[in-house]
Amino acid sequence: MHRINITGIFLLMLFLGSHTVSAQNKRPNILWLVIEDTSPQFIGCYGNSQAKTPNIDALAKQGIRFSNAFSTGTVCSPSRSAIITGVRTYELGTGNHRSNYPLPDFIKGFPYYLRQAGYYTSNNKKTDYNTSSAGRITREAWHESSGKAGWWNREPGQPFFAVFNFEDSHQSRTMTNPYYLYQKQVLELLPEEKQVAAKDIAVPPFFRDSDSMRKQLARIYNGIGLADHRIGKVLDSLRKDHLLDSTIIFFYADHGEGMPRAKTNGIDLGHRVPFIVWFPEMYKHLSPWGTGGTVSADLVCFADLAPTLLQLAGATIPGYMKGRVLLSKNATPAPGSMLLSSDGSEGVSELCRTVTNGRYSYTRVFMPFMPELFYKKYFDYSDIMQLMRADLKNNLLGKEQKAPFEERSPEYLFDISKDPWQMHNLAEDPAFREVVAQMRAEMNAGILRDKDVLFLPEYELARISEKSTPYVFREDSTRYPVRQVLDAASLSGLRSPDALKRQVALLGSPQPYVRYWAALGLKSQGAAVKAYARQLKAALKDNYPPARVVLASVCYDLLKDGEAEAILNRAIGDDNMHLSRLAIQMAQYQQHRNAFVPAVTRVITEVEQKKRKPGAREAAEMFLYSVKGAPLHYNAFW
Repeated sequence: MHRINITGIFLLMLFLGSHTVSAQNKRPNILWLVIEDTSPQFIGCYGNSQAKTPNIDALAKQGIRFSNAFSTGTVCSPSRSAIITGVRTYELGTGNHRSNYPLPDFIKGFPYYLRQAGYYTSNNKKTDYNTSSAGRITREAWHESSGKAGWWNREPGQPFFAVFNFEDSHQSRTMTNPYYLYQKQVLELLPEEKQVAAKDIAVPPFFRDSDSMRKQLARIYNGIGLADHRIGKVLDSLRKDHLLDSTIIFFYADHGEGMPRAKTNGIDLGHRVPFIVWFPEMYKHLSPWGTGGTVSADLVCFADLAPTLLQLAGATIPGYMKGRVLLSKNATPAPGSMLLSSDGSEGVSELCRTVTNGRYSYTRVFMPFMPELFYKKYFDYSDIMQLMRADLKNNLLGKEQKAPFEERSPEYLFDISKDPWQMHNLAEDPAFREVVAQMRAEMNAGILRDKDVLFLPEYELARISEKSTPYVFREDSTRYPVRQVLDAASLSGLRSPDALKRQVALLGSPQPYVRYWAALGLKSQGAAVKAYARQLKAALKDNYPPARVVLASVCYDLLKDGEAEAILNRAIGDDNMHLSRLAIQMAQYQQHRNAFVPAVTRVITEVEQKKRKPGAREAAEMFLYSVKGAPLHYNAFW
């Protein structure tokens, strides 16, 4: 018999044990694969049998697919501001697409903390952080940020965090750019066997099913298909570099689909995104859900990404990050609901807040005098919007297909499990009264808790930013009485004698932001405001420009008041671009608009003559397009 070498066995067990501990303690590499403007309804693993997304589907088959993941905004730059900082847009003041307000110096791009922890950070290549602090954020966050950036420039053995952003599914490809550019940017680069034909797709019910519409919607499928194709190339590179077994992979889209009724829209279609996490064998213990095709219904939002990655890297999570940690044994339990936001775009003021529990999605529309498809240049010169407006004009749309062009209800409730395209508003159904009341209360509590600063007009956010930041300003309740502001805003869209009476009374409030919201609420009251003509005309003396401009729109439209007309005309020509844009928008969304055509035309003329800055040009172009059918000045995107 052989003698058993106890010492040898002990040493072998010690080695294996230490090797296992080392594998568990070694910090993972992290890869982000980010596509743009995509809703889960257009991805194969989310149930679309027409989609050709084999690489994304493979990640889902081997990893965890989330059925309730949400962006923090419904358009790219606000969403990215939340992703890079781990702070929600309505706290930062970054919710309005293409705004440029500063962040406090202590708020960093979260990869800064990964760098401090020894990670190599690379971004390929999009930033678009929607803040005047973007340069600082970028410098602090990334070792390299360019079209050539990747993990390959790190030190040997150094853990990495690498982001790859794929623009192929961006709205520019899927709807905005002319068809010939889509052919060049997508079809010519996508292998023929991976292309989806127009005849094979399912048309969402809010579009009219026609050959022309199918041609446009095929752009969505093929843009996503090309992004998937490029994702496969990155995964091949990771595999060739022998890094697949040590890298956790996140796949997600930056917000909902880049099509009418989704992107820039505050309902679930704008917020819900595909989101997948894939683990190599050595890091499967970090998943609270298991792996291998698991589907999780946990609520996830983009504010969760930053603290999750800092936890994975062993870095300290700053106190200003309020998202939850998704992975590891220290994962935070999933919430029962979450508050989401959608704000202005391209200089158009807008504000919606949504509460979702995954199944039910409740949205409060605070400016319902504007339709879902409010005028936005980037949308309106697209073929698909031209087609939809032509169908509307020619009376080819059904009732539900016309609805996105009409004034909205102040509240929407959708049962996403039964109505994924959000066609049937349950908010006024008595059977759902308690659901609406509960979710409304949760929304209000969240707005007050987080001191939502985006209830301020952009005019005010810009003024604040001259000496401070919106983030800091909102913390001072004496300067920003958020409860009073919310109380006034909560009347907006309520078309009742009591709401009207209260709004008129609030025009006399000493608080200017309250008066602004009282005036905005009157935009939805219609002819009933005539009963208060004397009080409204007296309030035109308001010394707060945004309140005065909004009220002037109400008074001119319904009372044909000459002083109101003069106020609006002066504001349209004002050098302050925020005031000018607000005045143009208010004039655009009223019945009587022709009186303001000369003033709006002068805005464009003065921009072309370099007599004024171009900030209000797009608003002016959209006004003339909506009133006179004037052609839109086209800019190709990317």
